Amino acid sequence: MTPRVVLADDHPVYRDGLRMLLESTGEVDVVGTAADGVEAVRLATELRPDVVVMDLQMPGLDGVEATRRVLAAVPEAGVLALTMHDDEENVLAAVLAGARGYLVKGADQTAILRAITAVAAGEVIFGPALAAMVTTYFAGLARSGSPSNAFPELTTREREVLQLIAAGLSNGQIAQRLVLAPKTVRNNVSAVFAKLQVADRAQAIVRAREAGLG
Repeated sequence: MTPRVVLADDHPVYRDGLRMLLESTGEVDVVGTAADGVEAVRLATELRPDVVVMDLQMPGLDGVEATRRVLAAVPEAGVLALTMHDDEENVLAAVLAGARGYLVKGADQTAILRAITAVAAGEVIFGPALAAMVTTYFAGLARSGSPSNAFPELTTREREVLQLIAAGLSNGQIAQRLVLAPKTVRNNVSAVFAKLQVADRAQAIVRAREAGLG
C-alpha cells in the first residue's frame, strides 16, 4: 500500500520541491503540505496520514512540539524529523517526543523514500550518529537521574532560564545573572512557557520544582 504523507516545512521552495520529487516516484501519496507546526497538527488530525515529514525548525509551533501533538492526536502515524544538520539537541528532543526517524535536508531520493517507507511500516530508522546520541542520553539518565536531564525539549539556554525562574528570579534578575538583553530573556521565557505548555510563571515553577530544578 502506498504511504500517505503530510509534508511540514516552512520553506516553500524546499517543501514544494520535496512534494514534486515524491509524487514523481509514484511510491508516495502526498496528501497535504503544511508551512508551520500548527498547520501540520491540523492536517495530520484531519487527514490521518501514515507519515508526517516534520521540519524541526518552524515558526510559531516548532517541529518538536508539533510532533508531540500529532502523535497525541494520531498515535498510529509515524513522524520523520527533518533537519538541516544532525543537531544533537533538537533531534534528540524530537526522538523523545516520539519521532521514529530523521532525514537531513539534502538527502537523496532513495534515502528519503527508504526512510518514509520504513516509518510507514512501523520501523525506526536513525543513522549511527543519532543512535549514539540516544544511547548516550539514556545511559546518562540511568546513571544520574539528574534534573539536568529534565525537559529535553528545552535548549540549554532555556533550561538555564527555567532553573532561575524556579529559583524565584525575575526577568530582570535573570538578564543580569546570564548577561543577556532583557528582550532575549523575555523570548526565552516565552519559549519555555510554550514548550512546557504552561500559562504563567507559577505553573512553570511548579513543573520545574517537580523535576528537581530550583
